[in-house]
Amino acid sequence: MNDPGTDPLSVAEADSPHPWHRFVALGDSFTEGIGDPNPDSPGGHRGWADRVAEELARDRNDFAYANLAIRGRLLNKIIEEQLQPALDLRPDLVTICAGGNDVIRPGGDPDKLAEKMDAAIARLTGSGATVVLFTGPDLGTTPVLGSVRGRVAVYNENLRTIAARRDVVIADMWALRELSNREMWAPDRLHFSPLGHHTIAMMVLDTLAVAHTLEPSEPKPLQAKNWRTARTEDLSWAREYFMPWVVRRVRHRSSGDGIAAKRPDAGPMFDGQGMPPGSAD
Repeated sequence: MNDPGTDPLSVAEADSPHPWHRFVALGDSFTEGIGDPNPDSPGGHRGWADRVAEELARDRNDFAYANLAIRGRLLNKIIEEQLQPALDLRPDLVTICAGGNDVIRPGGDPDKLAEKMDAAIARLTGSGATVVLFTGPDLGTTPVLGSVRGRVAVYNENLRTIAARRDVVIADMWALRELSNREMWAPDRLHFSPLGHHTIAMMVLDTLAVAHTLEPSEPKPLQAKNWRTARTEDLSWAREYFMPWVVRRVRHRSSGDGIAAKRPDAGPMFDGQGMPPGSAD
């Protein structure tokens, strides 16, 4: 069994750009690309998965990509709505990041979530595809989600155990220290910014031992703020982002209600000119 945490070079073939032809991404807002708006991308958001697909498609004329992720989805819904459609697309590369929305809710049980994830991973690996499983990021420095850091850590350890048992690749966001910088997070403080998605895409490609054209981008130095400015910004954030999130929870609504997957079918990543949408960066 390959060790997904210590031997990423064994994933890709050394004598070819990479071995994959059909990539399907499963998950929630993180994989949909929320926080990385781009009007030229399907659904209006780009995100790390689109960026990874762009790189994987550069040396594969027959490469196809589907993204089934929908914002706000809990683990059960991801399994119920996305797993079988993903398998029907016959991918040879699958990424899944799920359970984060469950863990941050009161009472989210990381052990029970891991049991459900394990069953889902077993189905995916049974297809013969390479499976990439994400850990959650370290939330200790984030002002909103830091209180659930312990539950995320427990869930991550469960995911690493699943990865070792099922022989899947771990994309370790917890170990990606760059994500502690506030510039990596979107204004809503719940999703990653374009810089965050870019950084995560690099990590995924490096984990898969795929050569790529992405370059590290340094966050801008943060300007010092006095307490009054910081307080004003916190109150503005609470009105614009946090309270609507709380109201949706109370009303049992989701930001993904009425939203469809942005790339439900596996298709080419590039347009007729050989360019991905929104590739100016």
